Amino acid sequence: MKRSTNPELACPVAPVVDIVFSRWTTPILWTLHEHGRQRFVELERRLTNITPKVLTQRLRQLERDGLVTRTYHAEVPPRVEYEITELGASLGPLFAHLATWADASLATVERARHAYDTAQ
Repeated sequence: MKRSTNPELACPVAPVVDIVFSRWTTPILWTLHEHGRQRFVELERRLTNITPKVLTQRLRQLERDGLVTRTYHAEVPPRVEYEITELGASLGPLFAHLATWADASLATVERARHAYDTAQ
């Protein structure tokens, strides 16, 4: 059987990892899942280390991917709110499994790193 040289075909979860686990995507989705609909400034306050430019870029990509909706309210001043979609919320069990794995395994990972670094 010939193996595919295309990594996306060789590993069927690669496209999911590219979508969901790019920098800032997970914290944004987690925040919207945990806190509900948020204005840009609210997200910015909750995600303290993200720049406004990067937050804007990530929100646009998440909207494009169908994981977040953007609602514009034509008021003075204008108001924009972001909310996780049903598709985005469907990632909740995946995040829950990862959180469980993290609780059970990150200490072991840290010990392995320490042992590796010490041996180098």
